Amino acid sequence: MRKIIIVLALLLAVTGCAYASELPKEIKSIVSNEFPQTNFRFDGVVILPDNTIYLPVIPARIINPEEIKVSSTIPAGKTLAQKPDVIIFNNDYVLLKVLEDKEGKKSITKLQTPPHQLKSGLLPQDMLVPHGLMIPENLKGIIGNLEISTINEPTLKVILPSNKNENSLVNSLSEIPQLKNKTIYATTNFTKNIQVLNPSKQTPEYALSQENIPISMKGYDGEFLLVTSYNKKSIDVISLADEQIIKQINLKTQPDEIIIDSKNKIAYIASPEDSSIYILSLENMTLKKQLKLNGMCEKLTLSEDGSKLFYVDKKTNEIWVVELDNGYLLREIGRFPNTSKIAYANNKIYITSRTKNRLAIIDYKTIGLVGETLITEKPIDMLVFNDKLYVLGAINNEICVIDTTTDQLTDIIELGTDGFSTKIFRIDDTNIAIVTDSKAKKYSIIDLGMKKVIKNNFVEIPINSVVVVNKVKKINK
Repeated sequence: MRKIIIVLALLLAVTGCAYASELPKEIKSIVSNEFPQTNFRFDGVVILPDNTIYLPVIPARIINPEEIKVSSTIPAGKTLAQKPDVIIFNNDYVLLKVLEDKEGKKSITKLQTPPHQLKSGLLPQDMLVPHGLMIPENLKGIIGNLEISTINEPTLKVILPSNKNENSLVNSLSEIPQLKNKTIYATTNFTKNIQVLNPSKQTPEYALSQENIPISMKGYDGEFLLVTSYNKKSIDVISLADEQIIKQINLKTQPDEIIIDSKNKIAYIASPEDSSIYILSLENMTLKKQLKLNGMCEKLTLSEDGSKLFYVDKKTNEIWVVELDNGYLLREIGRFPNTSKIAYANNKIYITSRTKNRLAIIDYKTIGLVGETLITEKPIDMLVFNDKLYVLGAINNEICVIDTTTDQLTDIIELGTDGFSTKIFRIDDTNIAIVTDSKAKKYSIIDLGMKKVIKNNFVEIPINSVVVVNKVKKINK
């Protein structure tokens, strides 16, 4: 009899903070109405669409008027649209504009007599302060315990040694509009640093320095990287605009795999040592729940609708699912040898075995075996897209395409990389996927709809995992 067990979901205590970074929704609405697409970053920094930066000053005593509105500005009489240096709201919140001179030095406006809202308030105490920000002496009180980096202090950015292939262009991107104006962040098995790639270049433009070797790297909202690393009991949140670690989220044990649910703004982080999956709110980068599970969880897979989270117990090879929309109910699926990947489509679970070259198909409702078939040699990864299952084979460097409505093999995509394929990553909101290779100095660009290789692009060193985002305008430059 299969087991059905309720997951113990522990609500993590959230310590109240008088100087939390969250702005009142009314202030966000006022700013957004004037500047649509304003970025209210989780650490409190407000970034307008043109990259103008405002820092919030949180009042010591918050008042609650019937209607929140701008009460005054400095210079006086300016409208919000004119982006004044200081914006004071009638609930005593203040927005301070970051000023920048021709040499790139950052400051805030100097005031002979600062208003009481500034003198008594504080900047959010978890905020990443812009590099080299100069605060006038009579406003130093707003800093609190924040540390302000000097303009000469390094970011994570590391300039790589020059290479003869530095300016070598690779295959034309004219056929791949989905990669134009994109940046690829890549991890490798040859360095602990994160490589920053222009898709049209063979050599990385630079790297983001890491103290430990990354285990898992995922992107969120085109602005952040979430990274777990070996021998590190924290999740690093890297701001791509600042190229700095903006927050470290500490756990009791080393975190491992990361799964992102962008629609629900949630990340799931596995900690096999603790038999737990942690739920992280991506809106404020705080832990919300700890799910205590059976076994050492790995090989996380999230269903496309975000309702089911599958994992494998690395000790027993048992496969489990957490029904996220059903009170975190935990169901045992069964045992499968040397599971390499789990996928879910059309109410069926697809499981591959790395050593047996088998694909098992399980009916989710009955947990009964629908069928089992031989598949590509050493299947290592899978991806579901438009009712098709793409199974990546490491040895033959090929992708088997399965129609999940009939469970029949319909196509085989030959990669032609002559290496050892490792992972397949779909670029968000596109029909394009990137296949990485731990041996060949190439990555393959796949059109999932057309089921064909568009390009095999050369790189300086083999890539293990990638995050692809739109080019991010730097705010510390």
